[in-house]
Amino acid sequence: MGLFFGILIHLSIVVLVVGTAVRIYTYATTPAPLRIPLTPAPMTTAGVVLRQLKEVLLFRTLFKSSRWTWLFGWLFHVSLGLVVLRHIRYAFDTPPEWATLLDPIYPYASIVMVIALIGLWARRLFVDRVRYISALSDHLMLILLLLIGISGVLMKSFGERDLVAFKHYLVSLFTTNWLPLNIDFWLLLHLSLVLLLMLIFPFSKLLHAPGVFFAPSRYQSDKQGS
Repeated sequence: MGLFFGILIHLSIVVLVVGTAVRIYTYATTPAPLRIPLTPAPMTTAGVVLRQLKEVLLFRTLFKSSRWTWLFGWLFHVSLGLVVLRHIRYAFDTPPEWATLLDPIYPYASIVMVIALIGLWARRLFVDRVRYISALSDHLMLILLLLIGISGVLMKSFGERDLVAFKHYLVSLFTTNWLPLNIDFWLLLHLSLVLLLMLIFPFSKLLHAPGVFFAPSRYQSDKQGS
């Protein structure tokens, strides 16, 4: 099992990094010959940067479009960011202080993430106009994210796990002496789902994360305006 997951982890990292890099390169090199800024558009580069920050951090356009979608979407992304930052501590022998400061809010962030995902999925199931344009892949991606969140919450809630031993296993994968993998069902399930997400990410709609920076309607200024 240690050998199987060791190979799978390496494969997932390669697919995630290379696949995402290729897609970003494609975005960056795709010509945008027409000026199609989303009006009212800023006139300067600084204005464009400010608008991008508002979109990335506050989801400004989504807020104007749908308050409920904005609420669930914003809560999901913020809680996901906190959860990911909290997980980074496992990459250090001595966790940085900022990662330790996240410990008190981590359990709440993971629960909020699950609730937000349920809200986003309910939107695709029960809102007619959204259900009409939702593909099977949209539902499957939300289910995958939801299962990752639920398995993480259950893993944290039921029993203690030797995460230090698992951390040592992960570190050993980047050496020539791989350690055996001894983990329980919930941790194994959580790990498997995360690896599946890493393999899918470069080929899914989740790539909107870096893609938002390459949308012509967002990054172009209205230099031809008045």
